[in-house]
Amino acid sequence: MDTDVLIIGAGPTGVALGIALAQHGVSVILADKADGIYPLPRAAHIDHETMRILQALGVGDAVFAKSRPSSGYDFLTAKREVLLRFASDPVTSPSGWPMANMIHQPSVEAIMRDRLAALPNTQLRQGLAFAGFTQDADGVTASFEDGTTLRARYLVGADGASSAVRVAAGGGLDDLAFDEPWLVFDVIVHDESRLPDINLQICDPERPTTCVLMAPGRHRWEFMLKPGETPESINTPESIAALLKPWNVDGAVTPERSAVYRFHALVAKAWRTGRVLLAGDAAHQMPPFAGQGLCSGLRDAANLGWKLAGVINGDADAALLDTYQAEREPHVRAIIDMALMMGRTVCITDPAAAAARDAAMLAARAAEAGAGGGGGGGIGWPPFVAGCILAGSPGAGELFPQPWRGGQRLDDVLGAGPWLIARAPATDAIALDDGRLAPFHADLARWLDKRGADAVLVRADRTVFGTGVVDVLQGAWAMARGNTA
Repeated sequence: MDTDVLIIGAGPTGVALGIALAQHGVSVILADKADGIYPLPRAAHIDHETMRILQALGVGDAVFAKSRPSSGYDFLTAKREVLLRFASDPVTSPSGWPMANMIHQPSVEAIMRDRLAALPNTQLRQGLAFAGFTQDADGVTASFEDGTTLRARYLVGADGASSAVRVAAGGGLDDLAFDEPWLVFDVIVHDESRLPDINLQICDPERPTTCVLMAPGRHRWEFMLKPGETPESINTPESIAALLKPWNVDGAVTPERSAVYRFHALVAKAWRTGRVLLAGDAAHQMPPFAGQGLCSGLRDAANLGWKLAGVINGDADAALLDTYQAEREPHVRAIIDMALMMGRTVCITDPAAAAARDAAMLAARAAEAGAGGGGGGGIGWPPFVAGCILAGSPGAGELFPQPWRGGQRLDDVLGAGPWLIARAPATDAIALDDGRLAPFHADLARWLDKRGADAVLVRADRTVFGTGVVDVLQGAWAMARGNTA
């Protein structure tokens, strides 16, 4: 074997998975057809859960230092009335990080690659284009266009929306029927005071438009193409200047890049074919309206990383890998459903239909405000209901919170995990009165109280395996991993 795991694609998902595996002592080779990081912005947002994943990978603080928290995301009518509001705490969240963080993706990728290079048993092979694979009972042999072959125990395709690994594996895609062209225009900002300080969706039937923050000093607009417009006709300096004119930013920004993208909603039908798995855009693609594309790829890496490491290190049966798609696909589909709802709300171009939408949403918002609501919370995602969890136990499948008290975060104190936290001392458990938990005691006790539990077992990806009594949790955890020794 050349390595334990061969990852095709060294974008954020592939590098995150490589780091996660290396931190568990697994050897990794990443092969990427490009010669370096794509230098222009792509993803603009990562949420608090994703920041926590980056924290676990050892890069959370470095990424946060180059990001910008956002306090809100408003959907507005053409007259700038608020149709829908997602408020985001710019300071903290249940995950211990600000709820919405605006980024410059190349900078994030550079930080992640530096972390990967600092870990033992990792290699990054650039300029290596994947051509195909064969697999047998012991491993996978991958071939590349230059004649190189590499053999690994497992192969992961994290090679993007046009994944060559997915094609080679023969898996199809479930098309969720969204296909819209948008012009994406990124700028360097010289005068922040002349730009919006929150993220906006302008639901104008004349031209649906997005305006979002990015990392400090950057901003993005997205303009939906109208029928009859082409990428060539709209992606010109003259056309872009006309689109920006209502924003009154002449002299406040400098163009960085512009491109026309088609926004899709697709999910791979098979995320695992024997020893070959898919992650990130290779497994799913979604419109950007919920800002969850990059987040979803990093969630894949966090979920798959500890499972693949457990199998390779002999701590789990290979059947554990089947829980990867069982857990992640419903979660991804829920996010896509939200993004599609947002997209279909934004992309109405018929004036009468837009007027009806505005009237209904404004009335609903007024009714909510009259009932004492209307503040608009952040976006939440459902817990796992199947997979490697103790189904039926209170809290199973939820993301366990990360209190931040006295300058300390829970994850940093307890380490990689899994964790078994119990009210009373028990073998292989962390008792609530353990000195390390002193800053977090009240938060953890309150969490257990709410679920009527004596103990909680938290997986390495910070998902709650289950709650109950210690010995039952220990036995169920061993069985769930196929490790009853």
